[in-house]
Amino acid sequence: MDRLCGSGELGSKFWDSNLTVYTNTPDLTPCFQNSLLAWVPCIYLWAALPCYLFYLRHHRLGYIVLSCLSRLKTALGVLLWCISWVDLFYSFHGLVHGSSPAPVFFITPLLVGITMLLATLLIQYERLRGVRSSGVLIIFWLLCVICAIIPFRSKILLALAEGKILDPFRFTTFYIYFALVLCAFILSCFQEKPPLFSPENLDTNPCPEASAGFFSRLSFWWFTKLAILGYRRPLEDSDLWSLSEEDCSHKVVQRLLEAWQKQQTQASGPQTAALEPKIAGEDEVLLKARPKTKKPSFLRALVRTFTSSLLMGACFKLIQDLLSFINPQLLSILIRFISDPTAPTWWGFLLAGLMFVSSTMQTLILHQHYHCIFVMALRIRTAIIGVIYRKALTITNSVKREYTVGEMVNLMSVDAQRFMDVSPFINLLWSAPLQVILAIYFLWQILGPSALAGVAVIVLLIPLNGAVSMKMKTYQVQQMKFKDSRIKLMSEILNGIKVLKLYAWEPTFLEQVEGIRQSELQLLRKGAYLQAISTFIWVCTPFMVTLITLGVYVCVDKNNVLDAEKAFVSLSLFNILKIPLNLLPQLISGMTQTSVSLKRIQDFLNQDELDPQCVERKTISPGRAITIHNGTFSWSKDLPPTLHSLNIQIPKGALVAVVGPVGCGKSSLVSALLGEMEKLEGAVSVKGSVAYVPQQAWIQNCTLQENVLFGQPMNPKRYQQALETCALLADLDVLPGGDQTEIGEKGINLSGGQRQRVSLARAVYSDANIFLLDDPLSAVDSHVAKHIFDQVIGPEGVLAGKTRVLVTHGISFLPQTDFIIVLADGQITEMGHYSELLQHDGSFANFLRNYAPDENQEANEGVLQHANEEVLLLEDTLSTHTDLTDTEPAIYEVRKQFMREMSSLSSEGEGQNRPVLKRYTSSLEKEVPATQTKETGALIKEEIAETGNVKLSVYWDYAKSVGLCTTLFICLLYAGQNAVAIGANVWLSAWTNDVEEHGQQNNTSVRLGVYATLGILQGLLVMLSAFTMVVGAIQAARLLHTALLHNQIRAPQSFFDTTPSGRILNRFSKDIYVIDEVLAPTILMLFNSFYTSISTIVVIVASTPLFCVVVLPLAVFYGFVQRFYVATSRQLKRLESVSRSPIFSHFSETVTGTSVIRAYGRVQDFKVLSDAKVDSNQKTTYPYIASNRWLGVHVEFVGNCVVLFSALFAVIGRNSLNPGLVGLSVSYALQVTLSLNWMIRTLSDLESNIIAVERVKEYSKTETEVGIVGRTGAGKSSMTLCLFRILEAAEGEIFIDGLNVAHIGLHDLRSQLTIIPQDPILFSGTLRMNLDPFGRYSDEDIWRTLELSHLSAFVSSQPTGLDFQCSEGGDNLSVGQRQLVCLARALLRKSRVLVLDEATAAIDLETDDLIQGTIRTQFEDCTVLTIAHRLNTIMDYNRVLVLDKGVVAEFDSPVNLIAAGGIFYGMAKDAGLA
Repeated sequence: MDRLCGSGELGSKFWDSNLTVYTNTPDLTPCFQNSLLAWVPCIYLWAALPCYLFYLRHHRLGYIVLSCLSRLKTALGVLLWCISWVDLFYSFHGLVHGSSPAPVFFITPLLVGITMLLATLLIQYERLRGVRSSGVLIIFWLLCVICAIIPFRSKILLALAEGKILDPFRFTTFYIYFALVLCAFILSCFQEKPPLFSPENLDTNPCPEASAGFFSRLSFWWFTKLAILGYRRPLEDSDLWSLSEEDCSHKVVQRLLEAWQKQQTQASGPQTAALEPKIAGEDEVLLKARPKTKKPSFLRALVRTFTSSLLMGACFKLIQDLLSFINPQLLSILIRFISDPTAPTWWGFLLAGLMFVSSTMQTLILHQHYHCIFVMALRIRTAIIGVIYRKALTITNSVKREYTVGEMVNLMSVDAQRFMDVSPFINLLWSAPLQVILAIYFLWQILGPSALAGVAVIVLLIPLNGAVSMKMKTYQVQQMKFKDSRIKLMSEILNGIKVLKLYAWEPTFLEQVEGIRQSELQLLRKGAYLQAISTFIWVCTPFMVTLITLGVYVCVDKNNVLDAEKAFVSLSLFNILKIPLNLLPQLISGMTQTSVSLKRIQDFLNQDELDPQCVERKTISPGRAITIHNGTFSWSKDLPPTLHSLNIQIPKGALVAVVGPVGCGKSSLVSALLGEMEKLEGAVSVKGSVAYVPQQAWIQNCTLQENVLFGQPMNPKRYQQALETCALLADLDVLPGGDQTEIGEKGINLSGGQRQRVSLARAVYSDANIFLLDDPLSAVDSHVAKHIFDQVIGPEGVLAGKTRVLVTHGISFLPQTDFIIVLADGQITEMGHYSELLQHDGSFANFLRNYAPDENQEANEGVLQHANEEVLLLEDTLSTHTDLTDTEPAIYEVRKQFMREMSSLSSEGEGQNRPVLKRYTSSLEKEVPATQTKETGALIKEEIAETGNVKLSVYWDYAKSVGLCTTLFICLLYAGQNAVAIGANVWLSAWTNDVEEHGQQNNTSVRLGVYATLGILQGLLVMLSAFTMVVGAIQAARLLHTALLHNQIRAPQSFFDTTPSGRILNRFSKDIYVIDEVLAPTILMLFNSFYTSISTIVVIVASTPLFCVVVLPLAVFYGFVQRFYVATSRQLKRLESVSRSPIFSHFSETVTGTSVIRAYGRVQDFKVLSDAKVDSNQKTTYPYIASNRWLGVHVEFVGNCVVLFSALFAVIGRNSLNPGLVGLSVSYALQVTLSLNWMIRTLSDLESNIIAVERVKEYSKTETEVGIVGRTGAGKSSMTLCLFRILEAAEGEIFIDGLNVAHIGLHDLRSQLTIIPQDPILFSGTLRMNLDPFGRYSDEDIWRTLELSHLSAFVSSQPTGLDFQCSEGGDNLSVGQRQLVCLARALLRKSRVLVLDEATAAIDLETDDLIQGTIRTQFEDCTVLTIAHRLNTIMDYNRVLVLDKGVVAEFDSPVNLIAAGGIFYGMAKDAGLA
């Protein structure tokens, strides 16, 4: 370098230590200034250029119009280029005229000129690519200004010293250059206008990050406005920014789906390739013939999707890691400076300044890394949720039986969250080894080979920690299985809560949940103990490494003196080493948990999907709408066929009825036509759009209108017609908000009839070509069924001319169908027109003769009068019970007996198909929601987010759950642990100041022994505190879950009617997970950072008392930032919790309605709906991530100031301080930044996570059943519910056998009564458990009841008999079989009071006949109360109670009531019985 400027007019050396270092007025040589210093900005820009051009090429944001700002920037760039060239030409001019300028005067202007031209071109290129604020150019201009400041000072000092300007021309051009680069830097800090041709942005509240300048992005200043708003008032949804396009679900999910599909293609590639006969060699063919079954890797798909974010995060992390080793080197120089009284004072100030700059750079780079990684983590979670949702829409029914809703919700909530949690630590995989290697390298420089002793300790501890982590993984897998089982069981309990209450089965299910929970907690405890051991190992590792390294160093050679520089620089390097080593347990734990989650998600995504090609939808035989040729179908490939050898051809516009006994495959046939079953052989063709009405109506949690429209645009005429024909107009008058009434989850505020009619209206409105109607008339009263058949389904209905396939039990409509398909045991036994089947004289004809009304009755059937029909329709409307019902013909024998008694009875009408008595809902199901929602029509209460500070009572509740003594003991252990740590470091400081005698230190062994003792004591206290925390945390988890569970089981029915099950499940899954696994580590980290921060302040103040001056202002600023941050982040976390529940509620709803969604072709719409709910959740999470970065930058600024002032005051007081104290003080200061940051972060995390306790407590304190007084409803069901005290009487009393039911315990009362509900709800488990959960009855008793309920043949045919496994909700039994199981329950209990709630609705006629006989014989000595859905079943009852608007209208024997000619007579007449 000297040759570049060592001759001619410059004539100076490149470096001169006497001029630059060993002087009180330092300066750089002219050569250095004109060469390297001037080249630094140029080298930076050319180095950054390739990456920046690549970025700009792939990120086009639009086109920015040439503005005044852009013109000014360009003009400055051109001027700077001109100045550089002027300098160059001046040098050439000198050369021509005889002077000999140094080569540097040619090279530097040329390089600077070309670089300025490049900068000018970049300004314009950025404008064309839509860049509003260029970070690359801002840094360039800043470097230009910084590198020009030194020559700026030097030239003035030289001119003053010489008394004249030696080179006026270059003097002038330099100051013009300086002014221009300063202006360029200032202008670059201003932003350009938004791009003109960018995609139109209609956001009312766009994220300010997109438009923020470089420095604003670097310091996260753009978040400040929201932080101030959050401090002034609790944030609301409307305050949150819109998501940027690249963060939106539809973008992120699509990217991951494409990567996953590539993986699937690659996995299946080798197998398909092996089948192609392309290889000539026989050996090669043989080798290829057995391809390995390679599974697609979900991990690879994730990595490929998020590669760019991972790489960018890694780059930031690498820079930060390298920067972190600068401060120990500066500390080393600072201690040497303190030790040398002759050193110039400016050295100390420069070192303090450099430490501050280095720390600030670390802060800014680290938080860019974290922001990049956390945003990537959020996108990963979003993508995983989206992929799982999309998979759930396509899985087969066999997979759906394997994966319950609860398990799939767990995949979405817990497993997806695990990926988000582990992402911030992912770079540690390479960063930790890098930091360890660098630390060891620098330690070798200081301590020599002794550093290898520390390396040996690290290496020896790795296998120990590996063994611990493997054991933790095992526990984790087992624990997740228990968690899944618990959530699955809770999901079933919530779905069947009414049945549990009516049967008083709560204790046995409580016992089951608590049993699973106990196993879960045992594993959790073992895992937590292992975690505590792991923490102990890694907390002690840095100390043990320090101890052994220093011990070996002083013991190996007596001449090895431990001075302050060696001790505290080593200590600061060990502190750097401590960070990756402390985070490694979290990484290992996180990776362990995530690997389990990865496998679970991968297994789910690899499950079988429905074959979209199994039903041909484009080509079909001419004139046909549906054809099945030799079709054999099964619900799963490994199960025997449900339907076999089907051959069906349905012409366009035909009305086809499908009939047959329970379990014969009627619903399966409809599912086969929808493509919901596995097609084993044959061909199915369905031409045209399909509308599907399932047997159990699927209703969305939205308005009634939205349920009917089902995503189609509003057509008022068609909509009105759908409501009218489906008899829904009368409902709209009764519902509080008309058609804008919000329908609750699973349609809980509608009756079974209403739900089915809404489902039918949806089909009618869809105006499809083909209608698949799975027994839609069973859930409505007979007169309503006739109205619907005539107005909708029948030959004169609105669907006339459409192809209709109607599954039905009602035989009265069969004569009006085009032809009938009779099924038995999964095969078609007969097929043809009604009259053909009668003439055929087969089993169907015999069945019809026994059960159908005679022809005269049918011929003479009268039509209901319009007024009567309206009244009856209204009556059906008013019955808002929640159970599905069915309409069946009456029992023939009962009817004949009654006709003998009543000779006056006329025989007209389809009497047996006109049940009139109709049940009403309980007040909690109907009345309360109606009064609550009269104005808006909304039923489900919005989940309210708490606002303001988390109440101290919540912390107190958790502390009490942990145990107050335990909590106090943990605090004392942490205080003791930090006191010991300070003691060890003060002892080390004193050791380094020991007087040397003959180049050696005395008392080395004592010093080393005491230091070791203090270190071991610290380690023991760490482990003891971790173990104590585990004990307390597990106890808290057990107590809080128990309180929540017991309260939920005892909550009144109204609570479950108005609270979505997803919201309750969220408490049992996500919130309990936080209490189980997140709270305790957060509290430990808070204690750790709090005590470390206090220790640092104590040590620095003790070392340099002058530090007290800045403690107060720094503390005020710190507190200020903390208050702003905590208020904002707490509310953001609350909003995030509230916005999370709808994701899972919608998912649960979608999974239960997949067949309907697919049938109507609305899969894409539901994906969009789910994405919108996920995006709503992301809108709260993104600002929360940004708030942490904002906090980090501002709080670490306080920490960096602590470093600055501790070094500064050490320099100022250098005469009164020894090197040991300075080393102690500054080494503590260097680690305070992290502690201060973590203290606020963990404090906020604690506030955010303690909300889980708040939410669990909220649902642990809801009112329980006992003692609740509610208004009675208006109908019959209310009366029966009062018997069971599901409803409490507002006034009056209910006596059973002379006992007031209000004075009997709920459990005692309900266990003595029996109800056969209309909803046949079963629980997953054995059939024995479903019949006798308490295990009170013998096998003989159970088999006897199965015989009586006509189930014994089915159960006997099962290999496992009574241990036959019922799936969730009893899905592997038909509805009729489920109803028979409920009957068997009642027969087994055989209490003195039996309530029948239309118990035989879903069974075929022959079985119904037998069962009615069974009830009459087996319960002849019992009191039987029947809610009649048809009059025929009650004509031989002793008494009939007629209710009208909640008041007893008539009460007498059937014969007397008909003779009286009142309301009952009118009903009987309408039913053809009078």
